[in-house]
Amino acid sequence: MIKKLLVGVDSSTHSRSVQSYAFSLAKRFHAAIIGLHVVDIVSIEGSYLHDISGSLGLEPYLDFSSKMREVLTARGKSVLEEFATAAARDGVEVETQLDMGIVPNQISDRARNADLVIIGHRGVNEKFSTGLLGHTAEAVARRCPRPLFIAPLQYREIERPVLAYDGSDRAAKAMHAAAEICTELAVPLTILTVARDPRLGQKVLDEARKYVDTYKIRTEFQHMGGYAPEGIVNFLRGTRADLVFIGAYGHSRIVEMVLGSTTEYVLRNAPCAVFLTR
Repeated sequence: MIKKLLVGVDSSTHSRSVQSYAFSLAKRFHAAIIGLHVVDIVSIEGSYLHDISGSLGLEPYLDFSSKMREVLTARGKSVLEEFATAAARDGVEVETQLDMGIVPNQISDRARNADLVIIGHRGVNEKFSTGLLGHTAEAVARRCPRPLFIAPLQYREIERPVLAYDGSDRAAKAMHAAAEICTELAVPLTILTVARDPRLGQKVLDEARKYVDTYKIRTEFQHMGGYAPEGIVNFLRGTRADLVFIGAYGHSRIVEMVLGSTTEYVLRNAPCAVFLTR
């Protein structure tokens, strides 16, 4: 199922957790890794020094962009060399790629040639982000054409995964991924639905049961009442889940812009790794 991983690599603290998840999954699935570092063009071309030099009547910093490019490219090469060295020590097959551009766009473009993309909740610019999810992670979550694994700050071995299931088509794709991965990892799967109507919740769980019964995995089914976004996150915290599978953005774009979505809330607040499917 998973034979090629695209891994976003940078010099952030979160990147160490990303590396641990990537190496672990690569070994379990006998998958190859593409380690991708993107030199952020915004850091080069968007510098305010360019903008203000002309307005102040000063000589433009004509070579500023080229020097920034050289520094950031050299740093990126160093980061990728360290990643490749660590992969070799772990016995993981890896190739590296250095790109330049807008980070979320480059990751999403490269994702087309991968089965799974792994990034961190936050990256090197985490101090400029708001909330619990970094700007790059949020942008990639919306654009990435492949399943996305978002790693938390601390690596935890996957032992207690949870599937957030609401009966939608996107949730069904998440259920398929969860069943396949849990079978490969030989771990149990908890399937959670949050619905105010108990009858609806039971119907949704019965549908899920019929599907996962075809797999040789231990399953547990949980129904909770209340508001789905908060219910899912509270369940993850209460059970100390280490991974949650969820479908991407179940509402229309207009509803999301006004009210947000369950997916977005979970991405921002989950205390564990998130596996996002489309």
